[in-house]
Amino acid sequence: MADYLIEVAGLSKVYGMGDVAVHALRAVDMQVKAGAFVAIMGPSGSGKSTLMNILGCLDRATSGRYVLDGEDVSRLSKNALAGVRNRKIGFVFQSYNLLPRLTAVKNVLLPLLYNRNGHLTERECYERAADVLEAVGLGDRLHHRPNELSGGEQQRVAIARALVNRPAILLADEPTGNLDTQSGEEIMQLLHQLHAGGATIVMVTHDPEVSMHAGRIIHLRDGLIASDERNGQEEKAQ
Repeated sequence: MADYLIEVAGLSKVYGMGDVAVHALRAVDMQVKAGAFVAIMGPSGSGKSTLMNILGCLDRATSGRYVLDGEDVSRLSKNALAGVRNRKIGFVFQSYNLLPRLTAVKNVLLPLLYNRNGHLTERECYERAADVLEAVGLGDRLHHRPNELSGGEQQRVAIARALVNRPAILLADEPTGNLDTQSGEEIMQLLHQLHAGGATIVMVTHDPEVSMHAGRIIHLRDGLIASDERNGQEEKAQ
């Protein structure tokens, strides 16, 4: 197993050319061990969304190196990156991104259907999706559609969907951004439970209170890491 699940070295991202070039990231170096819970913060334009997109293999850096779970993904083709995303990365978005006509269990099933390397039968796929929904506290909501669920429940479905392929890393982009205070706290407690079970979580947030749930807080500013702080959580998780 690699020493670090995520290794980023000299990572830069430039949009445009010449006088209109925007340097979203400037030679960023970062390492994350398996089992970490990391929050990435920064003001608008700091580069945090760009960094998340590169870590999630949704985009490629202009220069630098990105090694994910021992594999250098820096120069992979778009198709190859899509394969890495499906095998190794689970995404949780602020807006849930659930398909409204599908039930909770069918939404969670989708990544299994897209996994070309999967060898599960249709029944095994269903059972795994149902098990993951049970694990996030929605065992009694399998056949509810998104409009029949609260915001917090929809985000739990989204988290279950992110976990169903058993990814190496969970990327959460403002996971509580659309939720009320109580629902947001419940989602953060769920992320804590997943972390305690061994999940590696990298979370983008603008909310200082949400960031305090992480064991490590990285602040970006102007495309650079302005600070990288431990937050008093388990040292092993860094």
